[in-house]
Order: sequence, then C-alpha cells, then structure tokens
Amino acid sequence: MNSLTVSSNAQPLKGCTNFKLHKLARLVGRRYDAQLAQVGLTTAQYALMNHVHYLGPMRPVDLSQAMGLTPSTLTRNVQPLIAQGWLYMQAGADARSRQIGLTEQGLSKRAEAQKSWRKAQQDMNTLLGVEQAAQLHGLLDACTKALTESMADEPVL
Repeated sequence: MNSLTVSSNAQPLKGCTNFKLHKLARLVGRRYDAQLAQVGLTTAQYALMNHVHYLGPMRPVDLSQAMGLTPSTLTRNVQPLIAQGWLYMQAGADARSRQIGLTEQGLSKRAEAQKSWRKAQQDMNTLLGVEQAAQLHGLLDACTKALTESMADEPVL
C-alpha cells in the first residue's frame, strides 16, 4: 500500500507538480552549486563522489542504479572527475566489467567540498527553518519511495 494518503476533503491541486518540483530544485540547486563552485565542483559531481565514497568501488551500472541515473548520464558525469584525477575506472571482477572508485586526490577533494556542502545545508535550514526542512525531507522521502515502488517493473531509460 502507498504510504502517501490524500484527505477526502483535499482541495483540487493548482499548477503542475513537475513544474513546481523543478522550480524548487533549481532554486535549491543554485545555492548548493554556488557553495560547491568555490571548490571547483557541481552538486551532481559532489553527489557522485559521495555515493562512491560511501558505497565503495562499484560497477557503473550499480552506481547509476543507486543514484537513479541513466548509464549515459552517469558516464557524462564521471568523465570529468576521472580527467581531474578524482575518480578512477579500472577492470572489475572479469574482463567485461569495470569499477569506479575514488582516488586519494578524490578523497581530499570530497573532504574539501564537504565543508562547502555543510555551509549550503546550514543556509538552507536557516532559510526554511529546521522544522520545515525536516518536514520537506519526510515528504520527499515518502514521495520517492512511492514513485520508486510504482516504477519497479519499468526499464531505466
């Protein structure tokens, strides 16, 4: 059963959910990108480095699934990080597979970027208020879960 419920006396929605989410994501993203730009990263690059850091070296297909990215998007995002020397791509368990991992330089860059990310996070919590930010996180988690479950049998494009 879906964890999201709608009250029987809910008002009709005004506006497009997709547009509203994209608008919010752009506004939030600008703040995080501004902080991370100070250390030469984008939000997407920092998120990718964090996933590799916490999940360990892994196959590109597994990383793309963990991040909810298409394989081609992951490839586009990984290439500049490899070129900078922050990620590596090496042979995996067999000749056909590959592994993506963080280099020593990548670990240092991620640690440097984490300070900028924390500043952006703190600024966002101050702007929204910690309670409202926590409510937003809860709603986003519930929506992500519901949508992920509803799309479980659909192929990733």
